[in-house]
Amino acid sequence: MKILPLYFIAIGLVTVQFAGATNPRTTIDLNGTWEFDQTTTAFPPKKFTRRIQVPGLVTLAEPKIADYDKFVRRADQVIAKDQHNLYEVDYTPRYSWYRKTILIPEDQAGTEAVITLKKSQYVTQVFINGIDLGTSMACYTPVEFSATHAIKFGVENEILIRVGDRVWLPSEAAGGTDKEKEHYLPGIWDDVMMTFTGTTRINRLLILPSVEKKNITIKAQIRNFLPAQIFYGDVMNDSIQLAVVVKEKRSGSVIKWSESRFNAKRDNLTEISMEIPLPDFETWSPEDPFLYLAEVTLAQGNVKHDMVNRSFGMRDFTRKGKFFYLNGEQYFLRGTNVTLQRFLEDPDSRNLVWDKNWVRKFLIDIPKQLNWNAMRICVGIVPDFWYDLADENGIMFQNEWLYWQNHGWDEQIRREYTDWVWSDGSHPSIVIWDAINENWDDYIGNILIPELEKLDPTRIWDAGYMTGEHMAQDEMDEPHPYQGPWNQSISDFEKHPYPLGDLDYKPDIIRQIEKSSAAQLVNEYGWIWLWRNGTPSKLTVDVYRYYLGPNSSPGQNREFQAYWTQLETEWLRSNTSVAGVLAFCYLANNYGYTGDWFIDDIKDLKPGKTMQWFRHCFAPAAVFIDLTDERYMKQVPPHKPGSSLTFTLAGVNNYPYGIKGNIRLSLRDDGGNVIAINNLDVELEPLTRSTFLSGFTLPEKPGGYLLLAEFIPEGAVEPVISRRYIRVGELPEYSYFEFLPAGLK
Repeated sequence: MKILPLYFIAIGLVTVQFAGATNPRTTIDLNGTWEFDQTTTAFPPKKFTRRIQVPGLVTLAEPKIADYDKFVRRADQVIAKDQHNLYEVDYTPRYSWYRKTILIPEDQAGTEAVITLKKSQYVTQVFINGIDLGTSMACYTPVEFSATHAIKFGVENEILIRVGDRVWLPSEAAGGTDKEKEHYLPGIWDDVMMTFTGTTRINRLLILPSVEKKNITIKAQIRNFLPAQIFYGDVMNDSIQLAVVVKEKRSGSVIKWSESRFNAKRDNLTEISMEIPLPDFETWSPEDPFLYLAEVTLAQGNVKHDMVNRSFGMRDFTRKGKFFYLNGEQYFLRGTNVTLQRFLEDPDSRNLVWDKNWVRKFLIDIPKQLNWNAMRICVGIVPDFWYDLADENGIMFQNEWLYWQNHGWDEQIRREYTDWVWSDGSHPSIVIWDAINENWDDYIGNILIPELEKLDPTRIWDAGYMTGEHMAQDEMDEPHPYQGPWNQSISDFEKHPYPLGDLDYKPDIIRQIEKSSAAQLVNEYGWIWLWRNGTPSKLTVDVYRYYLGPNSSPGQNREFQAYWTQLETEWLRSNTSVAGVLAFCYLANNYGYTGDWFIDDIKDLKPGKTMQWFRHCFAPAAVFIDLTDERYMKQVPPHKPGSSLTFTLAGVNNYPYGIKGNIRLSLRDDGGNVIAINNLDVELEPLTRSTFLSGFTLPEKPGGYLLLAEFIPEGAVEPVISRRYIRVGELPEYSYFEFLPAGLK
């Protein structure tokens, strides 16, 4: 579809009144309770015997579906396993049927109706009053059909929706497989609605800001429902007007208005574009998520046909050299990963994904306490309101499609990825489009991404493990520097063991990070996962056995995990070639291959020890001890009693200005008693790493000791804490004081 040229028309008060008038679009919310049942054939059930909540998945049906216990099975023990074949199913694939009757008011007669399912998986077919509206294989972008010809106005209408099983997803579908998932649960998993407009409709709308140029670009897909040309000389196009009013979302104050005219091809989609100058505005950032509202009205002559309100933020997210820039200033990403599609098969997930209070606490309240400003939505995207919350509260996303293992035909991938950008591209929270996870695809990396950058030039694209060696233009890479004895024999690992806590340790992957000219976002690390009961996950059984022995307790496992992830985070954040650090993983399937850092029932969002320490290792200004751990790293010999211990401290500062403060160093015995103290006044240089030297004379008494560095920036009350365990003298067994920082609120 060709983007038509625009021409601006000077407008004044008349346009403001026109665009701000009553909305010509009517929306019927179809969320809520639907009738539900399943069949093993493609024919609908003769009788509906269940109810289900929409949005949701089939596991929410009541009474429970036939294979419910297989889908939500809780493991009573961990069996080490590294991957799963999606076609090895332990259930009977079924069609899932949704039925709802609604009264469509008679006053909507003469309008054009569209039914929209924002997200539905896998293969969705929609019927209204027995008329087949169409079928879609899209799982992560809107499923949408024109419905006018099937509707009866002024009476009850039957809506029937059929959803297939993942194993039936066509080969061409742009849906990857996740080898760490075992059940791909079907269902309508985002909002459902029916909308009524005039004969022209705003089908898609993109608001693309430019802080540098001080303008916004409005891109729209216009659906013209009038019939295409039948006879020679019939009208083929219609003249339309697009009027835009820009307001501050919070105050409602109008700051700009504009209008342009275009031609819309009949019975077709037409893409249009217009630029609107915004000389004065507030920028959007995680620290100040200021939002605007674009009120976009579509009309023919003096008749309004449609209106869409879309919030947006004025923000530029770019890459210069090896670093990211937000609104022209260097900006370091700190945060985590969310694997929502894996969580959906967690038996404790229930309806939490659609509980807005739960999501707000999970997505906003806890991360803000942990000094996180970013998340990678990993191997699959999220319901639309998650992005709204992030827009409003200041969380940035690397938004990743479920494309891990290779799956899909090029043209279908283009179709779904393009609609992905159109559907989600107005959210300021999305700063990176992530096309691939841990894989390579020449079509996506070298043909499709350059094409989509023309549609949306305001964001960075990531293409998994494709680097400058595979792509003509490589803006960023996503290295995954997992460490430890997880992918090699113990004998091989012990020849070159991982020195946990050594901030200058440089295996091959770190040298590659430092060598690359692209921005390096470390968005996975920490092969040390636990289930929420403190049991090692399917991928980490051998790791815990190596470090803690075969019978470690949940408490020991949680302490080790918290320490390991803290020190690995310090290691990565101390590297001046890294543009961002996102720990893996904040939400996962509790009985899966990896795990998250919550404990007990996930509905309560109770943080474990690991998250208590994340507050410190993710602090924007922090001081870390540069010293290899001596509690768990078996190859490090103990220090001689009474000897001198000299070490460096790494000051990390993500602010564009210097930070002054005091470091209080203390050495504590296994009872928590402070046996030595040092104080150091320091200044952390902006946007880089600073180095300081310190040390202690070690005690004469053999034992396990805790070294703490508590950095208090000027004006702060709570310290930012780093820790290391050391051993003094030879003992058959060492005990240590396990210091726990203040808890989250």
